[in-house]
Amino acid sequence: MDKKQVPAMVKDEQLIQKRRDQMVRSAVKLFQEKGFHRTTTREIARSSGFSVGTLYEYIGAKEDILYLVCDAVYDEVTVRFNRLLDQSLPAAERFRHMVTVLFQVMDEMQDEVLVMYQEAKSLPKESLRYVLKKDESMTADIRKMIHECRDEGFLHVSDEYAHFMAENITVKGHMWTFRRWALRKHYTLEEYTRLQLDMLLSKTDAKI
Repeated sequence: MDKKQVPAMVKDEQLIQKRRDQMVRSAVKLFQEKGFHRTTTREIARSSGFSVGTLYEYIGAKEDILYLVCDAVYDEVTVRFNRLLDQSLPAAERFRHMVTVLFQVMDEMQDEVLVMYQEAKSLPKESLRYVLKKDESMTADIRKMIHECRDEGFLHVSDEYAHFMAENITVKGHMWTFRRWALRKHYTLEEYTRLQLDMLLSKTDAKI
């Protein structure tokens, strides 16, 4: 599915990106505090450092800001994940490293990820489908890594279980964000990662 083209009256692409980045940063904070529906475009504009009239030079509607937030968060998660991932490691280390890196990125971007998942339901259907497609794409990358580790003899799982395992890893990464109020009373990120890895690998023939 193609990326949505958000309308802008301004022609300068660099300026468009700069202003939208400002909107996204401000919107994440405001959506976290008040939610999407209770946040006004005037508040986003003021927090971004310009007028509401200027804001509408870079978007067509309030929902465009939410779309830009979701799109930017997914892009940043993917960039950080791929930047930290070491594909040169042996299969056993690469699998553990992949899970560790994913959880680290979720920890670093916990506020953005939480806002995205809480508010994405307010997107128009076409925009929501695009955002969910990006989510599926990242899980597919995790599934590809599982298949590679299986092909190298580390994991002994069926295609069906590999699919389930990839979804499970994605959810466990999000869990550190969604359940942070409870989990962080008992575990550090390192402890959480170790326990989740033990659980993930306990259903396979992999040597932990």
